[in-house]
Amino acid sequence: MRRTEARDRLLQLIEIRQPGEALPSERTLSETLGVSRPTLRAALDDLAKDGLVTREHGRGTFTGSRKISQELKPTPQGDYNLAPAEGSWQSRLVSFAMEPAGARLGQRMQVSPGDQLVSVVRLRIVDAEPMCIEKIRIPAVFVPGITGPDFEQGSLYELMRDRYDVVAREAVQTTEPTVTDGQEAELLGVPILSPALLFERLTRNANQAVIEYTRSIYRGDRYRITTKLTFD
Repeated sequence: MRRTEARDRLLQLIEIRQPGEALPSERTLSETLGVSRPTLRAALDDLAKDGLVTREHGRGTFTGSRKISQELKPTPQGDYNLAPAEGSWQSRLVSFAMEPAGARLGQRMQVSPGDQLVSVVRLRIVDAEPMCIEKIRIPAVFVPGITGPDFEQGSLYELMRDRYDVVAREAVQTTEPTVTDGQEAELLGVPILSPALLFERLTRNANQAVIEYTRSIYRGDRYRITTKLTFD
């Protein structure tokens, strides 16, 4: 049996199991599938790279954790509403600082290079597992007195609206594939150069002023965006 065939047979076994469930031992799988141990290991390596299985030394091989989905819902105007993602989300502050925008961020956020930005890095955790790293920049003029712990409490947009009367009206968000660097991999608990999704979002208020710029790294093995499509 070839490696691709072994991979397909393993996928069938994974599909009938729950997320995080243990697979039979390599010896049992090799005998059941009629495949050599080296070929089986190569197929399992392929599945591990795709996040479909996890291999733990001394414990065995397990089906991958369930993916967290977030739905993009189209509006009659042709835009999209971003529904809350699945799961129970929490935030852990990694860093908090006030710093000048500088030329690059100043141009992107339409502020002067010397204007102060609230600069925050936080780890987003869902169902007790790290899911993404958010690097948030907010013009300090919009959120006077904000502190690091504020970014660990509930929705940032709700905080800005309720405390500062700063209301997000629209955003442009881009998504592209990437891989984790050393620091990102450590925070997310994944191997270095693991597949990831890079989100960049620029958010404006009703006056078209930029109120937030966020760059987020999501685990590629656990997170997905779903969109319902209709055809005329």
